[in-house]
Parts: sequence; C-alpha cells; structure tokens
Amino acid sequence: MSKLPRLRGKKLIALLKRADFDVIRIRGSHHFLQHPDGRRTVIPIHAGEHIGPGLFLKILADCEITRDEFERML
Repeated sequence: MSKLPRLRGKKLIALLKRADFDVIRIRGSHHFLQHPDGRRTVIPIHAGEHIGPGLFLKILADCEITRDEFERML
C-alpha cells in the first residue's frame, strides 16, 4: 500500500467536489461538505498546513471512499 498523499485543505476540497461533494457551510476555518446521498465531512483550511494522516483517513472514512479510489481521483 502506498503512502498517503500530503494535501492541503483546499486541494482536498477540490478533489471531493469532483466526487459530487458540495460545501454546504463554512464556520471559521472549517468547511462542511455533503454528498447528495447524505455523506458528510468537515475539512479544516489552515494556511500553510497539510492535512495530517489521521485526519485524512477520518475524512476518507466519513466520505466512504477507499484509499485506492482516492488515489484514482488524483
């Protein structure tokens, strides 16, 4: 299994938008995304910071996207 990619929050949101997720609201630096079928997640946007591996895996689990599916999205 390959290493997790190091992505910033804005890049991750852009990739999830291609998977039909939409930003439904923003509270401070946290963007709340929702898929039409009801899946939801929250992505923090902090300048100059990458999403950590633990949070990245949690976001993928919330979105019900496997690592392999995500790598194909890249």
